[in-house]
Amino acid sequence: MRTVFVGAVEGSLVALEALIAAGRAPVLVVTLPPESAHRHSDYVDLARPARKAGAAVHFTTNINAPETVEAIRAAAPDLTMVIGWSQICREPFRSVARLGTLGYHPSPLPRFRGRAVIPWTILAEETTSGSSVFWLDEGVDSGPIIVQRLFPVAHDETARSLYDKHKQALAEIAVDALDRIARGEAAGTAQDERLASYCAKRTEADGLIDWREPSEAILRLVRAVGDPYPGAFTFDAGDRIVVGSACALAPRGRHIGLTGQVQGHTERGFSVLCGDGITIEVTTWRGSPDGRRPKVHARLGPCRRPA
Repeated sequence: MRTVFVGAVEGSLVALEALIAAGRAPVLVVTLPPESAHRHSDYVDLARPARKAGAAVHFTTNINAPETVEAIRAAAPDLTMVIGWSQICREPFRSVARLGTLGYHPSPLPRFRGRAVIPWTILAEETTSGSSVFWLDEGVDSGPIIVQRLFPVAHDETARSLYDKHKQALAEIAVDALDRIARGEAAGTAQDERLASYCAKRTEADGLIDWREPSEAILRLVRAVGDPYPGAFTFDAGDRIVVGSACALAPRGRHIGLTGQVQGHTERGFSVLCGDGITIEVTTWRGSPDGRRPKVHARLGPCRRPA
């Protein structure tokens, strides 16, 4: 079975390497050029492993561009796999391969269709997630499911740990999906539209910490938008500080002060008072001058240095 593989992120590399190891290397890999790496915080160069496996490489920034569609058509694929690409695949692209086009989504479809699924999974306090390979159609993550793997979401799950769970599942289901199709099990299972839910787009700006929020909500945001994403952030006298990790430190009433105010320096970092009166400890951060802690009693917040 001749396949074309489309992707540009960490998960794409995991799937591509799994396919190569299983003897199902694609004939063509479509990916972003290195100069467009800034589009994804988890960008990975697929050109090197693709060429090592004997696959041709086509660089594009627009999956629906006529020249990209023609490059895929020239490869005469039976199947196209799109794993880790943020653009909607239009009908001219989807119709090139003889059997159709498979997509991948890091959710237990039909739930959590759409964008920024890993952060939203944590922010919504989900206890179960999953990885799905499905047929792309004209809808949003709505085609029949070929294979799906479910797994638990821990109470302290981070974006990185959940991302890694999806990568582990993806290494299995990418190969499983092709094996099923090769056996003639290509129809898949239709999604139940009554169970569908949709995740909205998130931007880097949505990681701004509102210290008026309860401590649990702030800690959840830190976990949800951290590595491999841009991270939760605040400002100290105009300096942007990205909070890498934090944890609860002191109960309500231990520290009396203003929300967002630095209550003290700790062995690992510094403590900040949240809107519910609970103090959290910031244990890793970046962005402050020379890596210094904010001053004790400084008030963190959304303010930028005046232009």
